[in-house]
Amino acid sequence: MTDDPDTEADVDAGAGVDTDSDDNGDTSGPSGGYRHVVVDDLPNTPNPTRAKREVDEAVGATEFGFNVFEADPGERLPWGYHSHPEHEELFYVVAGTVEVDTPEVTHRVETGEAFFVPPNHPNRARAVGSEPARVLAVGAPKASDEAVVSEPCPNCGDETDRTHEVVDDGETYVLSCAACGGEADRFGG
Repeated sequence: MTDDPDTEADVDAGAGVDTDSDDNGDTSGPSGGYRHVVVDDLPNTPNPTRAKREVDEAVGATEFGFNVFEADPGERLPWGYHSHPEHEELFYVVAGTVEVDTPEVTHRVETGEAFFVPPNHPNRARAVGSEPARVLAVGAPKASDEAVVSEPCPNCGDETDRTHEVVDDGETYVLSCAACGGEADRFGG
Protein backbone atom coordinates (compact mmCIF):
# COMPACT_ATOMS: atom_id res chain seq x y z
CA MET A 1 0.00 0.00 0.00
CA THR A 2 1.20 3.49 -0.69
CA ASP A 3 0.33 6.96 0.54
CA ASP A 4 0.93 8.41 -2.94
CA PRO A 5 -2.51 9.34 -4.35
CA ASP A 6 -1.14 9.32 -7.91
CA THR A 7 -0.07 5.69 -7.54
CA GLU A 8 -3.44 4.67 -6.08
CA ALA A 9 -5.23 6.36 -8.99
CA ASP A 10 -3.33 4.15 -11.43
CA VAL A 11 -5.10 1.02 -10.17
CA ASP A 12 -7.54 -0.31 -12.76
CA ALA A 13 -10.52 -1.06 -10.50
CA GLY A 14 -12.27 -3.06 -13.22
CA ALA A 15 -9.44 -5.55 -13.50
CA GLY A 16 -8.30 -5.19 -9.90
CA VAL A 17 -4.65 -5.28 -10.98
CA ASP A 18 -2.02 -2.53 -10.96
CA THR A 19 1.06 -3.53 -12.96
CA ASP A 20 4.43 -1.90 -13.32
CA SER A 21 4.81 -2.70 -17.01
CA ASP A 22 4.05 -0.72 -20.12
CA ASP A 23 1.41 -1.69 -22.70
CA ASN A 24 3.89 -4.12 -24.29
CA GLY A 25 4.61 -5.98 -21.03
CA ASP A 26 8.05 -4.41 -20.54
CA THR A 27 9.00 -4.71 -16.87
CA SER A 28 12.44 -3.10 -17.12
CA GLY A 29 11.30 0.14 -15.44
CA PRO A 30 12.10 1.13 -11.87
CA SER A 31 9.47 -1.20 -10.35
CA GLY A 32 10.52 -4.27 -12.35
CA GLY A 33 7.16 -5.97 -12.86
CA TYR A 34 5.65 -5.83 -9.39
CA ARG A 35 1.87 -6.36 -9.28
CA HIS A 36 -0.73 -4.94 -6.91
CA VAL A 37 -4.24 -6.39 -6.76
CA VAL A 38 -7.40 -5.63 -4.85
CA VAL A 39 -8.45 -9.19 -4.06
CA ASP A 40 -12.16 -8.46 -3.65
CA ASP A 41 -12.17 -6.82 -7.11
CA LEU A 42 -10.88 -10.00 -8.82
CA PRO A 43 -13.40 -12.17 -10.70
CA ASN A 44 -15.12 -14.95 -8.79
CA THR A 45 -14.02 -18.31 -10.22
CA PRO A 46 -16.71 -21.02 -10.42
CA ASN A 47 -16.47 -23.29 -7.36
CA PRO A 48 -18.65 -24.65 -4.54
CA THR A 49 -17.97 -21.69 -2.19
CA ARG A 50 -19.44 -18.21 -2.12
CA ALA A 51 -16.24 -16.88 -3.70
CA LYS A 52 -12.85 -17.99 -4.99
CA ARG A 53 -10.39 -15.31 -6.08
CA GLU A 54 -7.38 -16.60 -8.05
CA VAL A 55 -4.74 -14.11 -6.99
CA ASP A 56 -1.92 -16.08 -8.63
CA GLU A 57 -3.62 -15.85 -12.03
CA ALA A 58 -4.29 -12.12 -11.60
CA VAL A 59 -0.65 -11.30 -10.91
CA GLY A 60 0.83 -13.82 -13.35
CA ALA A 61 2.54 -16.01 -10.73
CA THR A 62 4.16 -19.05 -12.33
CA GLU A 63 5.74 -20.92 -9.41
CA PHE A 64 2.93 -21.12 -6.84
CA GLY A 65 -0.85 -20.99 -6.59
CA PHE A 66 -2.60 -18.50 -4.32
CA ASN A 67 -6.37 -18.43 -3.90
CA VAL A 68 -8.68 -16.66 -1.47
CA PHE A 69 -11.87 -18.53 -0.58
CA GLU A 70 -14.99 -17.21 1.13
CA ALA A 71 -17.17 -20.10 2.27
CA ASP A 72 -20.48 -20.14 4.09
CA PRO A 73 -20.94 -22.80 6.80
CA GLY A 74 -21.32 -26.21 5.15
CA GLU A 75 -19.64 -25.24 1.86
CA ARG A 76 -16.60 -27.28 0.79
CA LEU A 77 -13.36 -25.77 -0.43
CA PRO A 78 -13.03 -26.48 -3.23
CA TRP A 79 -13.45 -29.89 -4.90
CA GLY A 80 -14.27 -32.40 -2.18
CA TYR A 81 -12.05 -35.36 -1.22
CA HIS A 82 -8.93 -34.97 -3.35
CA SER A 83 -5.14 -35.02 -3.47
CA HIS A 84 -2.40 -33.41 -5.54
CA PRO A 85 0.22 -36.03 -6.54
CA GLU A 86 3.18 -33.61 -6.75
CA HIS A 87 1.83 -30.45 -5.14
CA GLU A 88 1.80 -29.30 -1.52
CA GLU A 89 -0.83 -26.99 -0.05
CA LEU A 90 -1.07 -24.64 2.90
CA PHE A 91 -4.38 -23.28 4.15
CA TYR A 92 -4.47 -20.24 6.44
CA VAL A 93 -7.81 -19.38 8.05
CA VAL A 94 -8.20 -15.60 8.15
CA ALA A 95 -11.75 -15.73 9.56
CA GLY A 96 -14.17 -18.45 10.62
CA THR A 97 -13.43 -22.15 11.03
CA VAL A 98 -12.82 -25.03 8.63
CA GLU A 99 -12.59 -28.75 9.17
CA VAL A 100 -10.21 -30.79 7.04
CA ASP A 101 -10.97 -34.50 6.68
CA THR A 102 -7.98 -36.79 6.16
CA PRO A 103 -7.97 -40.61 5.99
CA GLU A 104 -7.28 -40.90 9.74
CA VAL A 105 -8.81 -37.86 11.43
CA THR A 106 -10.74 -34.61 10.99
CA HIS A 107 -8.69 -31.50 11.83
CA ARG A 108 -10.44 -28.36 13.09
CA VAL A 109 -8.63 -25.21 11.89
CA GLU A 110 -9.65 -21.94 13.56
CA THR A 111 -9.04 -18.27 12.76
CA GLY A 112 -5.31 -17.54 12.85
CA GLU A 113 -4.31 -21.18 12.30
CA ALA A 114 -2.75 -22.93 9.30
CA PHE A 115 -2.99 -26.48 7.95
CA PHE A 116 -0.33 -28.07 5.70
CA VAL A 117 -1.07 -30.88 3.22
CA PRO A 118 1.94 -32.77 1.75
CA PRO A 119 1.85 -34.04 -1.85
CA ASN A 120 -0.34 -37.09 -2.51
CA HIS A 121 -2.22 -36.80 0.80
CA PRO A 122 -6.02 -36.88 0.40
CA ASN A 123 -8.10 -34.23 2.15
CA ARG A 124 -11.47 -32.52 2.06
CA ALA A 125 -12.14 -29.13 3.68
CA ARG A 126 -15.41 -27.41 4.53
CA ALA A 127 -16.48 -24.32 6.44
CA VAL A 128 -18.10 -25.08 9.80
CA GLY A 129 -19.60 -23.08 12.64
CA SER A 130 -21.97 -20.15 12.44
CA GLU A 131 -19.78 -17.63 10.60
CA PRO A 132 -18.45 -17.63 7.02
CA ALA A 133 -14.80 -18.65 6.58
CA ARG A 134 -12.15 -16.72 4.68
CA VAL A 135 -9.22 -18.95 3.76
CA LEU A 136 -5.93 -18.30 1.97
CA ALA A 137 -4.79 -21.34 0.00
CA VAL A 138 -1.19 -21.51 -1.23
CA GLY A 139 0.19 -24.38 -3.30
CA ALA A 140 3.41 -25.26 -5.08
CA PRO A 141 4.77 -26.12 -7.49
CA LYS A 142 2.09 -24.50 -9.62
CA ALA A 143 2.95 -26.55 -12.70
CA SER A 144 1.78 -29.72 -10.96
CA ASP A 145 -1.37 -28.60 -9.16
CA GLU A 146 -3.81 -30.97 -10.88
CA ALA A 147 -6.21 -32.45 -8.34
CA VAL A 148 -7.26 -36.09 -8.24
CA VAL A 149 -10.79 -36.30 -6.82
CA SER A 150 -11.71 -39.58 -5.14
CA GLU A 151 -15.38 -39.65 -4.14
CA PRO A 152 -18.27 -42.02 -4.81
CA CYS A 153 -20.14 -41.15 -8.00
CA PRO A 154 -23.83 -40.32 -7.38
CA ASN A 155 -24.70 -42.14 -10.64
CA CYS A 156 -22.72 -45.41 -10.67
CA GLY A 157 -21.49 -45.57 -7.06
CA ASP A 158 -17.84 -46.16 -8.03
CA GLU A 159 -15.19 -44.19 -6.17
CA THR A 160 -13.49 -42.41 -9.05
CA ASP A 161 -11.73 -39.29 -10.18
CA ARG A 162 -13.66 -36.49 -11.86
CA THR A 163 -13.22 -34.79 -15.18
CA HIS A 164 -14.35 -31.18 -15.46
CA GLU A 165 -15.75 -28.95 -18.14
CA VAL A 166 -16.28 -25.20 -18.08
CA VAL A 167 -19.64 -24.19 -19.58
CA ASP A 168 -21.90 -21.13 -19.80
CA ASP A 169 -19.07 -18.88 -21.03
CA GLY A 170 -16.89 -19.76 -18.05
CA GLU A 171 -19.61 -19.22 -15.45
CA THR A 172 -20.15 -22.89 -14.52
CA TYR A 173 -17.97 -25.94 -13.81
CA VAL A 174 -19.42 -29.38 -14.44
CA LEU A 175 -17.68 -32.36 -12.81
CA SER A 176 -18.27 -35.77 -14.39
CA CYS A 177 -17.45 -39.27 -13.17
CA ALA A 178 -14.32 -40.67 -14.83
CA ALA A 179 -15.91 -44.16 -14.85
CA CYS A 180 -19.47 -43.66 -16.16
CA GLY A 181 -19.30 -40.10 -17.54
CA GLY A 182 -22.38 -39.04 -15.57
CA GLU A 183 -22.60 -35.56 -14.10
CA ALA A 184 -21.38 -35.69 -10.50
CA ASP A 185 -21.49 -32.00 -9.55
CA ARG A 186 -22.16 -28.55 -10.97
CA PHE A 187 -21.37 -25.13 -9.53
CA GLY A 188 -21.03 -21.54 -10.67
CA GLY A 189 -19.04 -18.46 -9.79
